[in-house]
Amino acid sequence: MTVIDDGSRVGTVRPAKVAFASFVGTAIEWYDFFIFGTAAALVFGVAFFPTLSPLSGTLAAFATFGVAFVSRPAGAIVFGHFGDRIGRKKMLVFSLVLMGSATVMIGLIPTYDQIGLAAPILLVIARLLQGFAVGGEWGGAVLMAVEHAPPRRRAFYGSFPQAGVPAGLVLATFAFLIVERLSDEDLMAWGWRVPFLASSALLLVGMYVRLKVTESPEFERVRRSEKIVQRPIVSVLRFQRRPLAVGVFTQAASLVPFYLVTVFVLSYGPKELGLSRETILLSLLAACVLDIVTVPYASIVADRVGPRKMLIYGSVYMAAIGYPFFWLLQTGNGWAVLLAMILIVTIGHAVTYSAVAAYVAGLFPADVRYTGASVAYQMGGVVFSAPAPFIAVTLASSIPGYWALAAYLATACAATVLVLTFSKTAKVSH
Repeated sequence: MTVIDDGSRVGTVRPAKVAFASFVGTAIEWYDFFIFGTAAALVFGVAFFPTLSPLSGTLAAFATFGVAFVSRPAGAIVFGHFGDRIGRKKMLVFSLVLMGSATVMIGLIPTYDQIGLAAPILLVIARLLQGFAVGGEWGGAVLMAVEHAPPRRRAFYGSFPQAGVPAGLVLATFAFLIVERLSDEDLMAWGWRVPFLASSALLLVGMYVRLKVTESPEFERVRRSEKIVQRPIVSVLRFQRRPLAVGVFTQAASLVPFYLVTVFVLSYGPKELGLSRETILLSLLAACVLDIVTVPYASIVADRVGPRKMLIYGSVYMAAIGYPFFWLLQTGNGWAVLLAMILIVTIGHAVTYSAVAAYVAGLFPADVRYTGASVAYQMGGVVFSAPAPFIAVTLASSIPGYWALAAYLATACAATVLVLTFSKTAKVSH
């Protein structure tokens, strides 16, 4: 039974139940988000940009993938505003409905050959809606898990929505592995649409799970004490600028490597290294399945050593592993590719990402936490995730070898280490 400061009971709360609900909902939302990235790497260049050269078509497809990062901060501000004013739960339900609707819309868009320029325009609009929805998802899901958790277990319970991200990627990769078995003609004609349309069924599952959980006890405490902030984003920008900046740069070491692997390598491997798409997808699938398990286990260590130290350790590891990762890929050996994916996704991503939720949430007080955490995370996506595939394609096409790619990855990780080294340790507000 959760009891807030004034002694009022807000209901029986089992942190594990809330964490599981956050995991399921987040997995579904990120499935919707990641199938776009997979389709951008494999299909969208031809389906929506056939008049461009193969390289330009790939860049254009990745640009549409990156468009979502433009609307993600807007989603963070809007969802954060209402999440800090009327509650976390309501916003999470709405974000799930919006994401599912936008994803189904993508599955119904005609190709360029069918309706011309209107096709990529509609694709961009749907992607903007996806970005807006996911902009409010992360902060709400993380806060529901963290704010229901005991103080010394916040990294652990906060890791469940984090584990939902690789789970969503597993679902997305598995979906495309199935349609990949179609002929190229069938894949381009209708097969790529199936994973998007399947989102309608997942939406119903996510809605059922999310409607069953109770509101965050920390939000209830703020509401009952009548300390609701009228304009959360204004408060964050005026009084929380330093935590906001720290929260943004904390993302670099987990987001840049993850998006290089999950988006860029899907195109780079087959086109530049001669790897089969199936080899890459299967290796990525296996690494992400393991990541679902290693993220919670890594969070147990994060609760013991502190999220900040865990992030520093993981960032140093990620910086060091970049060159071996690309060397393993270029061998062309399937087992080497699997090992490369495990080194980055299963180990590196787990260590860094497991601590992000508790650390970023702890940077902000409860009355503006939805807004602060969401904006910090989504701005990290704008700065680090969105340009990662585009920068990597540019580096790979202009500089021989793979040392430039490894240097780019290491530089991003160094940014996280520097910020965390010179920032004060954040403690989660109670």
